Amino acid sequence: SKLIQSYTKTLQAEQKPLTLLCIGCSLIAPTVLLLLKSFWKACYKSSKLPRKSSVLFFEFLVSVGLAVLTIVAMPHLDIVTNVTILNSVAVLSAFLQAVAQCTAKKTNIFLLPSIIAILFIFVGYYLFLVLYILKDPTDVKTAIWVGLAVGGLILVSFNWWENYFRVICVNSKSNFLKNLFEDLTKSQNMLHIMSSLLRIVVTACVLGAYVPLAKMDWDIVTSIPSRETRIVAIIIGVQLISSALCHWFALAACKMHAVRRCFIVPLYLASLAVMVLFIVPVILDYQDHQLILNTTENINFTRYCVDAVIVRNQSLSGNLFPHLVLDVAQTLCFLDLSNTANIGLLTGKNISVAIFLLFACHFDFFPVSFLSGAAASWWIGLVLATIHIWFFKIDRIQKTQDLFGRRLYEGAFIEQSLLLNTRFNTETRKRKKKQNKEDATPAMLYLCATMWHETYEEMMNIMISIFRLDQYRPKIEPKFNDFTFEAHIYFDDAFENAKGNQDRHLNTYAKDLNLDKTFFGVQQQIPDQSIIETPYGARLVVEMPHGNNIVVHFKDKQKIRNKKRWSQVMYLYYLLGWKLMTKYHRRWQKGFNENDLRKEFQREKHNTYLLALDGDTDFQPAAVMLLIDRLKMYPRVGAACGRIHPTGSGPAVWFQKFEYAVSHWLQKTAEHVFGCVLCSPGCFSLFRAEALMDDNVMKKYSTKSTEPSHYIQYDQGEDRWLCTLLLKQGWRVEYNAASDAYTNAPQDFKELYNQRKRWGPSTMANVVDLLGSTNLVSKKNPSMSKPFMFYQLFAMISAILAPATICLMVAGSLSFILDIPSAAALVIAVIPPAIYLGLCFKLKADTQITIAAVLSVMYAFLMMVVTMSIIASIMKEQTILTPSSIFIVAMSVIYIVTALLHPQELPLLFYGLLYIIYIPSAYLLLTIYSMVNMNSVSWGTRETKPTQTKSQKVDISQKVPSNDFAPGRNVKNPTSEKKTIKYISSFFSQTLENIIFSNNLTLLLRLESRSGEFVQRHSADEDQFWKELIEKYLEPLQNDKEKQEKTKNELQELRNKINFSYFFLNALWLVAAFVFQVFKVFDIQIDIVDLNLNETGGKFQIEPMSLMFILGFAISVLLQFIGMLCHRVFTIIHYVAFLETEPKQQKSAAIKQVLLLFITQTKPKYCSHETSVRHLLCCNTTDTPTVNS
Repeated sequence: SKLIQSYTKTLQAEQKPLTLLCIGCSLIAPTVLLLLKSFWKACYKSSKLPRKSSVLFFEFLVSVGLAVLTIVAMPHLDIVTNVTILNSVAVLSAFLQAVAQCTAKKTNIFLLPSIIAILFIFVGYYLFLVLYILKDPTDVKTAIWVGLAVGGLILVSFNWWENYFRVICVNSKSNFLKNLFEDLTKSQNMLHIMSSLLRIVVTACVLGAYVPLAKMDWDIVTSIPSRETRIVAIIIGVQLISSALCHWFALAACKMHAVRRCFIVPLYLASLAVMVLFIVPVILDYQDHQLILNTTENINFTRYCVDAVIVRNQSLSGNLFPHLVLDVAQTLCFLDLSNTANIGLLTGKNISVAIFLLFACHFDFFPVSFLSGAAASWWIGLVLATIHIWFFKIDRIQKTQDLFGRRLYEGAFIEQSLLLNTRFNTETRKRKKKQNKEDATPAMLYLCATMWHETYEEMMNIMISIFRLDQYRPKIEPKFNDFTFEAHIYFDDAFENAKGNQDRHLNTYAKDLNLDKTFFGVQQQIPDQSIIETPYGARLVVEMPHGNNIVVHFKDKQKIRNKKRWSQVMYLYYLLGWKLMTKYHRRWQKGFNENDLRKEFQREKHNTYLLALDGDTDFQPAAVMLLIDRLKMYPRVGAACGRIHPTGSGPAVWFQKFEYAVSHWLQKTAEHVFGCVLCSPGCFSLFRAEALMDDNVMKKYSTKSTEPSHYIQYDQGEDRWLCTLLLKQGWRVEYNAASDAYTNAPQDFKELYNQRKRWGPSTMANVVDLLGSTNLVSKKNPSMSKPFMFYQLFAMISAILAPATICLMVAGSLSFILDIPSAAALVIAVIPPAIYLGLCFKLKADTQITIAAVLSVMYAFLMMVVTMSIIASIMKEQTILTPSSIFIVAMSVIYIVTALLHPQELPLLFYGLLYIIYIPSAYLLLTIYSMVNMNSVSWGTRETKPTQTKSQKVDISQKVPSNDFAPGRNVKNPTSEKKTIKYISSFFSQTLENIIFSNNLTLLLRLESRSGEFVQRHSADEDQFWKELIEKYLEPLQNDKEKQEKTKNELQELRNKINFSYFFLNALWLVAAFVFQVFKVFDIQIDIVDLNLNETGGKFQIEPMSLMFILGFAISVLLQFIGMLCHRVFTIIHYVAFLETEPKQQKSAAIKQVLLLFITQTKPKYCSHETSVRHLLCCNTTDTPTVNS
């Protein structure tokens, strides 16, 4: 469609306005996307108006230049020139690069390439102008089009001014530039919105003004045949989609650390490849023309133009490709190839193609012509202006804003836009030295595990995981300096009275941590270890094989408050208060500069992390690294959690496997993408020390429960409450799907109900707390926008109305099976849960669970019958276009597609059927049980003595697998895990048996003589710290029966109030549904159609209540599905970047594990395990974060 000279095949006049309109649409399409994205981000963050209008002035220049270039000038130039001329938009970027480097205190190696790039581009402009103007000095129109093209290109080159002005502003002392930099930083969203609107308006104005000036009529647009319109629209659509995909894949390539091979080289070669694709068909056509003439006469290119091109121009019709070849051939004819000096025009930027074409045309080689020289100059200038990208330093995970200067990409010249938009930074020696110093500062990681009544095998999970990490990041002769770690285990209620005296010694739970030497038949010397008497009990410090320490804190409930939250408070104040802050306080007392100490303290607490663990958590070192990446890269991320996999066997565990999968696949990913994760589970979550030490986090978390609601919100779901405090302070909580951890799940019905009895009310209390502070939270936390809070409000309403919804679902099932009226079915469906609700207020908890188990079986059979009936109905009526059928099919498709996107978890779909038939039990009976028993604040799990004893411990030394491929381990040594077990067995041998503490010094000295170890004592300062901490926060609660009775009554009163409101809302929902069904209010009847959309004669009716539920649920699931898709992309990018940046040996191990899993189709986490230890050794020793990637 190029309008070149007399030989050119041009568009018909009536088609030109439509084509120009499509060009304008392709120009503003990326701008519209940027506008929508900026509006979306403005909903999350407070956006300020810019103080300077100079920013919009630059955007105005760019908009005018872009519109004039593409709409006015380029249609009058030939196709070859249009391809080559776009590389000249780097002129201003090269100039600003040189300025930015000159303003820096130290120039770097990229100054000279920038200057040379400017010279090359201007030489290209000179050759281009000389060629077109001197070709025919009397052709004024051509001179105008060429001048507009050059002017438009120079204006377009202002497009990336932000990329370099940021660097200039930082190095400048000018207040104007500093204010400009502040506008670019703090008013980014508003600037993008305003600049997008400005570009749309300018493009529309230029297009609207040019069409009448060119004597074209807009009215013709409506009269163009639909076929031509469709062809043009398809071409523009392909261009828009391809440019958007190119932008996205370029971004992904950069984040995956494939900058050179997948970003720079393809973009450099893109225009060269286009030239080859344009010219090679012309060469082949020229050779075919010679063969057709069948003559020995040497036919030059000029005769080819006369004989073939011009004649063909008169008769060519049909497909688009011949037109394109003809257009290129006409361009070459216009350049007059009979003059051999112009032969270089054929190639533009590729000398090899020029040589090939020279031989093909039987021409002698002469110096490159003006246009070929211009094209080569522009391409070399672009390469030199972007040569700094070859040395671009990318962290393991990189934020998009740190990769590209602008969010916008230019669809008209996508490759130049991507190259010039890449971040430019001046690397001075001072800055590089400072950056290297910051990178060399290792982060500090504290592993904090809480134990209570874990079994021996469960303890083995956490112990082996810690030893894996010791091998992965050794302290002795370390190969990497990214972080150091220390493991702390807090053992609750670890002491009991000795028989016959007042001594306190370890109870059977704590002694299960001991592994005898005879367990594996290993005799090995016990390494250095210390036993320390503490105000809270005892502390055992053991050095692991590679130099890192394990510190086991044995708590005596007579000296310090027990339970998990208080263990967490204990390690928060000890690790962050005593160990982190005390050293700076001491240095300040010695006279160190206070400002320097503050900066150093701020940096250290920012780079100090706490990994919260349960006593049975099993994880790989790579899983920890992936969480650390999130916190290292994003400074406002206060916590990050991984993918939790429940382990165990039995129907209860199978149900939880699918439930955990769905909640992680859809719910957590949606929270991560659209807002923040509301709960980072305490079994495997990484917290930033700076976030925990923020106002109203640690101190508030240490609050003792005094009100009835406190017992529910604070003590029943401590991990969710801690996240609530972080979110309120503006910190972000994230989810990483590639970071896998395994923890034991309740394996029987009673334990599962008791666990969820805690989780249900605490979840509701914390979400209501956040919703009640929506304005404050949205203002303080950029990620917690009001739309996201509305999404949480809808989820909360759905959760509250879950019992009524299940009753409606059961009523629909009964109506379908028994063929009875819906109202009657609803009455029948409500009776069993109503009776169960009344019984729960009268019966004991164990009896309530027994009744729930019986009802669950009955409901399971009903759900199974209903599911089979719906499937049979679909097969019988040959249609899925009924509400129940659409719902089942849609949910099945979503779950199957989601599972396919998690290929290593695909077998979990088999548990989906069990999950479906247990829905009434989980969302009706369990809800009733948890709501009625919310006044019971006992833990509910691990409250009985474990049945496992030492005599039952099995020999697992033969269960260590030979395939030791997990990241962080030596692949060449398949017995490394076995050695880890040996180390554990030797470290803790005999030591725990001898920990006895008494007020009697004689017994203390006797302990030293029996254990062979020296029992140390704290320093006076640390001893005082523990005493003050215990006195202020952790003093054991007194057994005040009067206060306990008062608390019990207050909890019951709170329970009654909440239950009345809760079940009253459900009753209203059911009554409304009943009224609609009985009186047929707003009853909607729709004809049933088959798969061919032919009416079957039947009808189905949709009730308003059901319609509301279906629509709400569908929108919620759709949003979650979109969030899951986005999160999967983030996960794969992060994981590939992790593999790319891992040490070669560890990366090889991880890749081998991926291949092993795919080839053998073995899923380690699904293998059968008789005991927890066997599960650990037969399964998890080879697990990598590839499970979800």
